[in-house]
Amino acid sequence: MHSTLFEQRNLEVQGDQRFALQNAQMLRVSLGPDVLSIKGAMVAYQGQVTFQHEGAGSVGKLLKKIVTSEDVPLMRVSGRGEVFFASEAGYVYLIDLGGDGLSVNGRNLLAFDAAIDWDIKRVQGAGMLSGGLFNTVLQGNGTVALHAVGQPVVLDCAEQPTYVDVQSAVAWSAHLVPQVVSSMNMRSLLRGGTGEAFQYAFHGPGFVVVQPSEWAPVAQQQNRGGGGGMLGDLLGG
Repeated sequence: MHSTLFEQRNLEVQGDQRFALQNAQMLRVSLGPDVLSIKGAMVAYQGQVTFQHEGAGSVGKLLKKIVTSEDVPLMRVSGRGEVFFASEAGYVYLIDLGGDGLSVNGRNLLAFDAAIDWDIKRVQGAGMLSGGLFNTVLQGNGTVALHAVGQPVVLDCAEQPTYVDVQSAVAWSAHLVPQVVSSMNMRSLLRGGTGEAFQYAFHGPGFVVVQPSEWAPVAQQQNRGGGGGMLGDLLGG
C-alpha cells in the first residue's frame, strides 16, 4: 500500500521526552507520573492507560468550579504507555514552568503534569457586564501544554500598557494583575456596541499570549451571578 499518508512526518514520534509534539496540532505524552488533561482532549492511546475524573481537591476549588464559567473539567491519566491529546485542531505549545506561575484561559488548556498546583482565580474588575471572568492559575515545576486557535503572538507588557480582547487572551504571567476595562461608552452600548466591549489591561514585567481568534463567550447560567455579591467575595482569592 502506498500513500503520502505514510510519509515519515505522519508516523508516530519516537523519543525519550515525556511531553513531545507529535505534530503542530497534537501532543504526545509518555506516561510515568500522572498527567491531568481537559476531558475530551484524548484522541488516542497505546498501552495500559486509565482515565479518571479529577475532583476539585478542596471545598474552595469545588465551589469555584460550580459557580464560574471556568469549569476546567479535568481527568487524571495514569498507567504505562503513550497518550495523544488535541483540541479544536489548535496549535500546541509546551511550557516548562520551572517554578514560575502561568494564568491560562481554561479553553486553551490541554494537559499538564499532575504535580503542578492549580486553582481558579477571578480577574480583578470582572463584574456582571463582562460575564465574571475567571482563569486557571498553574504554579510549580513541570510541563504545561496549551493550544491556540491559529499562530499566537507573545506581547511584552513591560514597556507600555497592553490591551487584549478577553476572548483572545490565551495565557499570561501569573504575577501580572490585569484589569478588565471597556472601550465602549454607555451610548455605544445602547446602540448595539462595537463587538469589542471588554479587554484585559496589562502593564508590568511579564507577557501575555494572544491568539488570532476569539472564543465565543460562554453562556452564563442564572445561578452564577457574574461573580458579584457574596459569591464574588468568596471567589476573589
